[in-house]
Formats: sequence, structure tokens, C-alpha cells
Amino acid sequence: MIPLSILDLSFVNAGATPAQALHDSLALARHADPLGYTRYWLSEHHALPSVASPAPEIMIGQIAAATRTLRVGSGGIMLPNHAPLLVAERFKTLEALFPGRIDLGLGRAPGTDGLTAQALRRRDGPQGGDDFLERLRELLLWDANAFPEGHPFGRIAVMPSGVPLPPIFLLGSSDYSAQLSGRMGLGFAFAQHFGSADAAQAMLAYRGLWQSSGRREAPHAILAVAAICAETDAEAERLAMSSELATLRRERGEYVALPSLEEAERYPYTDAERARIRRGRARLHVGSPATLAITFERLATETQADEIMIFSAIHDQAARRHSYSLIAETWGLAAGVDRAA
Repeated sequence: MIPLSILDLSFVNAGATPAQALHDSLALARHADPLGYTRYWLSEHHALPSVASPAPEIMIGQIAAATRTLRVGSGGIMLPNHAPLLVAERFKTLEALFPGRIDLGLGRAPGTDGLTAQALRRRDGPQGGDDFLERLRELLLWDANAFPEGHPFGRIAVMPSGVPLPPIFLLGSSDYSAQLSGRMGLGFAFAQHFGSADAAQAMLAYRGLWQSSGRREAPHAILAVAAICAETDAEAERLAMSSELATLRRERGEYVALPSLEEAERYPYTDAERARIRRGRARLHVGSPATLAITFERLATETQADEIMIFSAIHDQAARRHSYSLIAETWGLAAGVDRAA
């Protein structure tokens, strides 16, 4: 079976604090480390009361230090928010400290609203539209020290010197990043848990356009999915109610804490809201370990994914950890699984 990994947004739970959400991420990573998962990725979001993850590079260092075997990375660094030199320095530092265990996932979106994005970038000078590709190319030039002769940046030493950037993955929920990843010979991760585009189409396009660039020997496509597992289908459906209510609110622009199961059970759903939840089931996979194993196998076949990355929004942290344990056991993961980039 293909490898499984974990995506963590550090959701803030109702009744808890954002600081607790960060500690919950550390606890989940420690729990997952011996289970056989390949990667543990952290997201970047800003000014969202529901998500406590504005600085994944800090959490990557903390989690890598607290675990032994997991590859730890960003899912992702929102490159338009950062100077490429800064990204190069930070991730070379992480790679130097934890060689062979760091991943650099890069996204095009700001991970926030327009006003916050403006505040994040206000010292970068005038904004001229989407400059993601320009920033990506600059990041690669910093890594290779390959600026054209006479370019002023060529005189700048990126420290720590002698350390390469970790493996790079482009993140996306459409065809654009899939095609760009393939043409540039980078890894690719598709966000099926919130993307409306067809995952199979994007991931097959990535493979079809693959061109080796010297950074990877072969394409590597990760399918990121939202999944909730429990001992039975019925219990998994019950746990999923928190995630379903959170999604309804998020679609209305209400970025509030992940509701408790009790709050979700009391919520007076309208017929329209229940219909919306049913439609959203294409992006939320719920069930017992056996049920999810069938689902993951189907998705892997349809998309030709090299790896599945699981995001689980479960209010109860013990149930969240147990969800990942059940999946790992049923999928046959084992500590010591090959965690090659």
C-alpha cells in the first residue's frame, strides 16, 4: 500500500485557546511518530480565529525536535508572503538541524483575507499581481547560487552555506500548480479536502507534463484528503458533525473555533444546510477503518497518487489521535517505513 502522511492546520477548538491548539499539534505529532506515517506537514494561515498556525517554520522545528522518524514540512509556506531569500535561509537552517527530515511545500495563496495579505506584504513594495512564479524561480536561484553573472544577488551568501534546500512540493487545488510542478520537476500535493477541481485530472496532468530538473528523479504526487475514522461507521459519522458544522460556518465567512460535538448535535440544521453537508461529502471521507481503507484505495487508483495525506478535524483530541491510530493499523503502516523524499 502507498504511504500515508498527516496534514495539521492546528485548528482551535471551542473551549480552548490558540496556544492549546499548538500544543495539541505537538501531541499529535508525538503520537503519530511511531505509527508509520511518512510526513507531518503544518499549514500557514493568518488572522483566522479558527486556525493557530501563522508560522509553520517555527512549528516544523519544534515537531522535528520532538519526534524521531517523521519527515516534517510545510503544507505550506505561502510564498507570496515571504522574501525568497528568507525562505531559503529558514529552510536551509531546518535542513541543517534535521538533515533528510524536512520538506518545503509552497503555496500561491495568501492564507488569509486581502487586508491581512496587504499588511503581511506592505514592505515588499508595490504589488503587481500574481508574482508566485517569479518568487519561486528566485528561491531556486538562491538554492543553487545560480544568479546570472553581474546580478547583485550573486554576491550574497545564503547561510548556512553548504546545505541544500529540502525537497520542494508545490501545493494546489487546481490544474495550475499541477502543470507548473510537472514542468519544473518538483513534487506536487493536491488539496482534495477543499479544492473544487477534479483531483484525478490535476494529478494525471502533473505526471503527463513531468520534466526532470535535477531536483527529483521522478514525479511524486500527494493527495491531501479530509478523513475521520472511528471504530464504527456510526461513531465516525457522529465525530464528523463538528467538522461539518465548522465547514458550514466557514462557507458563510464565519471563521470560528471548531465546535464541540455537543454543540454540533444541538445545532438546528435547515434542510438547505443538510443538503449542503451531503454535497460536501465528496471532500470529507468518514467511516470505520475498513470503510476508509476502501476509500483510500479507490482514490489512490483514480489519481495515481504516490502518497495520501490525511487531515482530520476532530474536536476531541483523544478521538483525533485514535482516528490516526486506527487508520495506521488497518493500512498496515509500521515504524521504519521508507520515508524517502
